[in-house]
Amino acid sequence: MANHTVLRLSATLLFIGLVFSSLMQFPHPPGGATIEATFANYAASRDWAAIHLGQFVGQAILLAGLLVLYIALGVTQGAPRWLGFFAAVSAVVALALAGVGYAVDGVALKQAVDAWASAPTAEQAARFASAQAIQWLEWGTKSYQDFIFGLTLVLFATTMVWAARITRPIGYVMGLIGLAFVVVGWLEGTAGFSATYGVIESITYFLLLPAWSIWLLIVAWWRKESVQAAPA
Repeated sequence: MANHTVLRLSATLLFIGLVFSSLMQFPHPPGGATIEATFANYAASRDWAAIHLGQFVGQAILLAGLLVLYIALGVTQGAPRWLGFFAAVSAVVALALAGVGYAVDGVALKQAVDAWASAPTAEQAARFASAQAIQWLEWGTKSYQDFIFGLTLVLFATTMVWAARITRPIGYVMGLIGLAFVVVGWLEGTAGFSATYGVIESITYFLLLPAWSIWLLIVAWWRKESVQAAPA
């Protein structure tokens, strides 16, 4: 059985983190038809640093929810214990990568596009190349962040299903979402912010993951004393 009180905290943190991150998408400047138009939109944004700091805070709350989930599961024996441990370690690595990614995107890229937008004509080509290189660095960092986040979800899902601490279907869905994030990371690392990446990332992060977190939130708050897995 899972620790019911701690599970409630975990589910609440996961939900708050997702809501906070999602809300930060609304003021985010849109991309343009060309990379130049996209950079111009970024340079015109006055709230860029605050938006990305907010996104990082949302990610931190979300990953804190996963760490609390490790405590809630309370697995102390056998292979599930080690799976849960490595899931918690993976969550910490994902948080570190998120910090690097949002620093590159929220600080370095903004400085680069601002320098490009205000540069004399003779310097614009060099400034543009610098900004594009930083964006490529963002793609790489974000790609590995999504890989590790997906791995974290898969490890937690396997622990949940194996140890039967919470209803198993929640674990199965969590594992599938984790695999989807691995695909998102691969697409971002190989094609950047392509149309295919955008569609799959949006479905995974803004549809599937919130639906799963709401499901977990309902289970955590619906049960009164403890949460026990249904029969396999």
